[in-house]
Order: sequence, then C-alpha cells, then structure tokens
Amino acid sequence: MTNRLISIDQAILGLLWLGFVGYAFFLAPPDRTDNLQLIIALSTGKWVGINPLVIALFNLMGILPLVYAALMLIDGKTQQLSAGLFSAASFAVGAFAILPYLVLRKPNSHPINERNGIIKLVDSRWLGLLLSIGTIGLMIYGISQGDWTDFVRQWQTSRFIHVMSLDFCLLVLSIADLD
Repeated sequence: MTNRLISIDQAILGLLWLGFVGYAFFLAPPDRTDNLQLIIALSTGKWVGINPLVIALFNLMGILPLVYAALMLIDGKTQQLSAGLFSAASFAVGAFAILPYLVLRKPNSHPINERNGIIKLVDSRWLGLLLSIGTIGLMIYGISQGDWTDFVRQWQTSRFIHVMSLDFCLLVLSIADLD
C-alpha cells in the first residue's frame, strides 16, 4: 500500500513526538529558578562553575541543528512544507521542531542535485569538517572534564538539563529517518 496517508514510521515518530512533548511539560523534573541564568551563561560563554558536560551538551545542541539543516534543506526542495521553517525552529527547540517535519514529509524518490545559496553552505565539506571537529572536541571536553555525579543530579532536578538531554538523544536517534 503505497498510497497511505502516513507510513508506520511517520506514525511512530508522531507518537514519539507527542510523548516527548507530554513528558517534557508534565513529567520532567520541575523548572528551577536558575534555568534562565544558566541558559544566558551558556549562550554567552560565561562557563565558570558550569559542569563541562552541560557545556558540551548545550553546544552540541547547536551543532546538531546544523547537521539536520544540511539534510532537511536538501530534502525540503521536493516537499510541500517549508523545511527551512522547521530547521530554523530546531535551533531553539531541537527535536520539538524536527520530529514534526519528519512526520509530515513525503519520502524523496529523486536525488536533489540543485545546490545553491544556503544549501551550498550547509552541504559543504568544510562545514561538515568543522562540525565534526567541533563535535569531537566537545565530546572529549565534556567526557574528560565533566562531573558525571553532578550531571546526574542536575538531570534529576532540572527540567532544562533533563529535556535537553532527552532532546539530544532523540535528535541522534532520528537522524536516520531523513535518508
């Protein structure tokens, strides 16, 4: 049955997205009053006193949307919906924006050879190399310098750290769906 409205994969991703949204808003640990200050410190590079695992994770959540942008913007050339909108939103909310795109997109049967503008940039080998180096560097920094006991405590008590960690896992696991 190739004329289905949505595939089984899309239905599973849709349910996963709904579950993630529900979990993040209703079951994740409560918000902490210092979350906004933490986000500002992470965003501005004022990292003194912040666990390197949190720093690495936060910055990886900036790299992953760039990786997805390369895939989504090329894929989006044949889609009826704007991949650019979902891609841009992913820089703020990660998988909360990417999973709906994966649910709503139609499979591509033809490779896209047209590469111009932003697609040329996000699909360049140099950007891929820089993102790979950045990812490896952040992972080495976080794993070698981070305090896992502190991270687990923060994961258990901070909605921001908790949801960001789950968001990271979802983004990594769902990357294969853009094939």
